[in-house]
Amino acid sequence: MLVSVGGGSLGGMRQVFERRPPDGGPRRPTATTRGLVDPAAARGGFALVRLDPAPDLADLVERHWVVRWDLPPGAEFTQVVIPHPNANVVAEADGFAAHGVPGGLFSRTLRGSGAVLGTKLRPGALRVLLPGRDALRPGLVVPAAAALSGAPGPTPRDVEDAGRRAVDAARAGDDTAAVAAVTPVLRAAAARRRTPRAAVALDRVARVLGAVVTGELGPDAGVTDLADLVGTTPRSLQRLFAQWVGVSPKWVLQRHRVHLAADLVAADPGRPLAEVAAAVGYYDQAHLSADFARALGTSPAAYARRCAASRAALAAALDPAARPALGAADLVPAGRA
Repeated sequence: MLVSVGGGSLGGMRQVFERRPPDGGPRRPTATTRGLVDPAAARGGFALVRLDPAPDLADLVERHWVVRWDLPPGAEFTQVVIPHPNANVVAEADGFAAHGVPGGLFSRTLRGSGAVLGTKLRPGALRVLLPGRDALRPGLVVPAAAALSGAPGPTPRDVEDAGRRAVDAARAGDDTAAVAAVTPVLRAAAARRRTPRAAVALDRVARVLGAVVTGELGPDAGVTDLADLVGTTPRSLQRLFAQWVGVSPKWVLQRHRVHLAADLVAADPGRPLAEVAAAVGYYDQAHLSADFARALGTSPAAYARRCAASRAALAAALDPAARPALGAADLVPAGRA
């Protein structure tokens, strides 16, 4: 089922935005749709669609996503993403690969035309599909067959073929068929690798991540608050995340605050940064600036200037006569990944 709706256009490109499922639904989200750096610029570079996974895979798969682009000859577009604590399995023209949680920012340069199908796993799911500590290595990239093939089940060639079919369908604009191409190999791997112990661990991780990304605890929550949610101690929670996710609970909290701050700055580059810091749970602007620079490699002030310039360029491109400026409602959704 397609969960992303609405959108805007620029130069023939279409950007589609996700409508977040309501709290209390059958599956708590473990990641927001934030994370695109400079979302106004992103609206001119590619189209993005998000889709639900098969219900029987919802314990391991957060969502599927399709990116398509069609750039003029000689043009290129580089998109940077502030990662979540989620691994992805990605089918593209160059191959089908499993990507662990990046060690820093993730970037990809697009040229010509093409399409990619990605499967965003829930935190800890790659540890289930790819047994061993290597699944937690920052920046891990391995062939998808390493995680999805095995007896009884698909062979490495079966997995590679599924990835190629997914890319072909995505390029043709058939997102449902793209997801259908990879679902059987994901399902077979899940059936082969799931264990009761893993199910308990991932459920606890999902409970914590869900509370963070839905705002259940508020932006100023600490690690002790997260541990209380699952009836454990901060130290035990840290061990759980080290064993299954590869990042710490503190990292999760800081990353969520940076995602929120980047979203607010992109939506209103002129907003005082002290207000942004308070809104996302920092005691002062200095602490926001430190975490922001650590995650993005730039200061909030420099990022605000960049977003302001991109918003102005987008406004002029959309309608130079009638759209001298964009309101927050025009661009807030595009700031989410």
